[in-house]
Amino acid sequence: MDINGIDHVELYVGDARQAAFYFDTAVGFRLRGQGGPETGLAGQRSLLLAQADIRMVLTSGLTAEHPASAYVHRHGDGIAVVALEVDDAAGAYAELVARGATAVTAPRTFTGADAEVVTAEVGGFGDVLHRLVERRGDRTRFLPGAIEELPGGGDTPLLAEIDHLAVCVPPGQLDETIGHYEKVFGFAQIFEEHIEVAGQAMNSKVVQSPSGRVTLVLLEPDTGRRPGQIEDFLRWHAGAGVQHLGLRTDDIVTAVGALAGRGVRFAGTPDAYYDDLERRVGKVDAPLDRLRDLSILVDSDHDGQLLQIFTESMHVRRTLFLELIERRGARTFGSGNIKALYEAKERELAAAGATPAVAAGTAGGVRA
Repeated sequence: MDINGIDHVELYVGDARQAAFYFDTAVGFRLRGQGGPETGLAGQRSLLLAQADIRMVLTSGLTAEHPASAYVHRHGDGIAVVALEVDDAAGAYAELVARGATAVTAPRTFTGADAEVVTAEVGGFGDVLHRLVERRGDRTRFLPGAIEELPGGGDTPLLAEIDHLAVCVPPGQLDETIGHYEKVFGFAQIFEEHIEVAGQAMNSKVVQSPSGRVTLVLLEPDTGRRPGQIEDFLRWHAGAGVQHLGLRTDDIVTAVGALAGRGVRFAGTPDAYYDDLERRVGKVDAPLDRLRDLSILVDSDHDGQLLQIFTESMHVRRTLFLELIERRGARTFGSGNIKALYEAKERELAAAGATPAVAAGTAGGVRA
């Protein structure tokens, strides 16, 4: 069983057209297909959006009984399906179920004039499913007979591919979830750390497919410390789920500038963060004043640097948000920025005459 990459992600949302408007006008995705009862997708409306190698499906239930309706009622808008590209969907489905995966949807074939797509679904984490996708023939055809393709434009993409998904799990479920992906999906753990800042703490472990093309960053709160953002997500999302979608870009300065101009709101960074940036990470091949203006973060590991920034959540529950990341050799995920952001905010508030208690409370808003 070979898992070659992420074929697409599917969001269950309250209003697919409204969500598509945001991702199109603000984030640069373009509408590439649509489907509903008239194309055989009973009880739902689905819109296919794409940008470079990123494909995203937005689905709204048209009846109270549809799984998308139940998902949105419990969790709000969010990623409900992470689709995995495989060579043999039926074979992978049988093997995963034999290894202990929960069977959800048996293999089904969608056939068109020039393409055939086989899909099947198994359980993942929380209420998130993994859809196994096997493509034959014209691989640009998304779901022949079920999604009506729309002509694409010649836009220059700002975002390139899905880099990773960050997943929050309830206390005590991190090791169990890691073990599930190792045993059932054949992933390997490639990184782990315990992060403490401002009285908050969490455990983080990363699993990756053998191909290196599917990466899950799993986060679990440390209940021995004061509640923070992971608990906040778990409470409002009502359980485990995708906290953020990491999208890789080849030019983060250009991408952030363009998206901000279209109305995307990014998490801010205190000015003091940049005062010792190059002492912390080394020489950065980007104008520091531009990084400061855009609030772009920089971190480093043994393999190089990464530049990253997080959007504010676009959802009323303050759950799912996006990360833009440009990798310049680095293979990790910017955990050094958590402490650096906290210390920068502490210096900034101290200079303004704030007490340490105020500084600690303010730093609780740092993205993890």
